[in-house]
Amino acid sequence: MEKTRCGWCEKNDLYKQYHDLEWGVPVYDDQQLFEFLILETFQAGLSWITVLKKRENFRVAFDFFDYHKVAAYDEDKYDELLQNAGIIRNKLKIKAAISNAQAFMAIQEEFGSFSKYIWGFTNGKPITNTAKTLSEIPATTELSDTISKDLKKRGFKFVGSTVIYAHMQATGMVNDHITSCFRYKEV
Repeated sequence: MEKTRCGWCEKNDLYKQYHDLEWGVPVYDDQQLFEFLILETFQAGLSWITVLKKRENFRVAFDFFDYHKVAAYDEDKYDELLQNAGIIRNKLKIKAAISNAQAFMAIQEEFGSFSKYIWGFTNGKPITNTAKTLSEIPATTELSDTISKDLKKRGFKFVGSTVIYAHMQATGMVNDHITSCFRYKEV
């Protein structure tokens, strides 16, 4: 018998795999949080499947999301990324990835880790929602508005409330699996 999943992932095997193994699982590791943050910022205005299909290319292009390396990228590396057909070649988003890495490290310095900072907004625990249908799941919340504003104040780019809410869902800060989905209770 086929498992019941959230409807957004049903049309693509890559989506299903991502949904079944990663989406909504709490992430406390700074490197993984940085990867999701950068991928979400590149997704802004595009579909997540576009980013997911290029994820491995992004990993290679951005030194496996080593934020120390990304923060130190120079013009040559920026130009190299602009020429890389395997990623989304948006000038502003590439520049934002570099400056976001620098802002990410500033948060680590202030809070001890990015994880402590970001999870501090939920007291370190996931928020479990109870949506029965996809239409009940919001694109933004008051909390994503608050986090977005705080990140922008700290110099982050492409971190609007919708991007931040998607990041919260991806990294398990919020469980937005529909209640009939087999992953709902698992995460």
